[in-house]
Amino acid sequence: MGDLKNELEGYNTGDSDEVNKQKAIDALKRMENWNLFRDTKEEHHSYTVARDSFLAQLGSMLWGSMRHVIAPSVSHRAHHYYEKLSFQLYFVTQEKVRSIKQLPVNIKSITESLNSVLLRHQKSMFSQHLLSLSEEPALMMAFSMARRAAAVPLLLVNGTYKSTVNTYLDSAILQHQLQKLSEHNSLRGGHSNHRSTLEVPIFWFIHSEPLLLDKHYQAKALSNMVVVVQSDDDSWESHLQCNGRPILWDLRKPVKAAIAASAEYISGLLPSHLVYSHAHETAVEDWTWSVGCNPLSLTSNGWQLSEFQQDVIGRNYIITSVEESIQTVNSAIQQLVTERATEKGFKIFKAHESVMIEKYNAVVSLWRRVSAMSKGLKYGDAVKLMSMLEDASRGFSSVVNSTISSLHPVQCTRERKLDVQLDLTTLPAFLGVFLLLWFLLRPRRPKPKIN
Repeated sequence: MGDLKNELEGYNTGDSDEVNKQKAIDALKRMENWNLFRDTKEEHHSYTVARDSFLAQLGSMLWGSMRHVIAPSVSHRAHHYYEKLSFQLYFVTQEKVRSIKQLPVNIKSITESLNSVLLRHQKSMFSQHLLSLSEEPALMMAFSMARRAAAVPLLLVNGTYKSTVNTYLDSAILQHQLQKLSEHNSLRGGHSNHRSTLEVPIFWFIHSEPLLLDKHYQAKALSNMVVVVQSDDDSWESHLQCNGRPILWDLRKPVKAAIAASAEYISGLLPSHLVYSHAHETAVEDWTWSVGCNPLSLTSNGWQLSEFQQDVIGRNYIITSVEESIQTVNSAIQQLVTERATEKGFKIFKAHESVMIEKYNAVVSLWRRVSAMSKGLKYGDAVKLMSMLEDASRGFSSVVNSTISSLHPVQCTRERKLDVQLDLTTLPAFLGVFLLLWFLLRPRRPKPKIN
């Protein structure tokens, strides 16, 4: 930027106003002719450097916006749209509690916060269950096997490290043990058999001493459950910092972490600062995007999901359903492509052709409707078509399977002619098989038995 600095200092050389005016006009003309997106030669090197620097920053900002805002990452599994969500809350205490009202939790606050995960047309159901470690030996065994203690390094605000001993639950071991209990129907909810209802089991462990999950978490979404831990400490110094101050967690109220984990379990919603890196093939963090007052922002205290996150949830539902629909249709078409064409089979195929075309057009029509609604950011209306899209895709696949099954009996029952090709190797092959069978099945002489 040296030549730009020299040009600016040239206005203070004592030249006349006319000369300075002419210099300003020339500089203005260069700025007007400066095209950011065209490789034009500039007389002054400073403008080229500034343009390249600006384009680099602009590209970085657009790429970050694309990854964090426009198309954020989603957790790695399929997330389907359900009309009803059944939240099964299992409160696990150390000692027996007679009533849920005696628990140190605010049930109303929990239910209201969980409702923010739902879209406009979804409905929620809640059921609470009390479990005691003192009265459930199997549950006590699962808790004891998953309990761990480890020395965790903590980075302080002044740049130094200190070691803290954290007591935590290993989520993988705990999940395995709880899954064993659910196989015996001791922890199974009442709505798990309904296709239109998603059951969300939430295990809420209430412990007197400070307790975390996997060293750093208050709640975590696993493959088939959500686990939350609650303790009595109201100012736990976490491993995070913001504005030169450590972030303190209130372990008595893990509602915010529970909402974030439930949103990830139901819809795959992730924090805005967490994205997938194709270069590293893993998740990376960019804390510049940890913004907003919502449960997924670790630097704020919000408990309600934003409208933008509601749109992301709807988008995740749509992507899952459309991708599965495309795979179902392509798989059915691939079966038709690999089917061998025959003269008699063609007549049967023509009899089913109109039905298959009708089913296929129904699927394509739904694809177009979903695409048009998504283009207008009407995700709430588009997700209502997901069940219809699933039924239409299955209907097309069913018609294709029935058509293929009706083609095969034609080749087996009506084609009575046996076409055998004879060549020089046929007779020796038959002779070899005959000799082998004679050698194996020939009558044998009984051997005399000698005592």
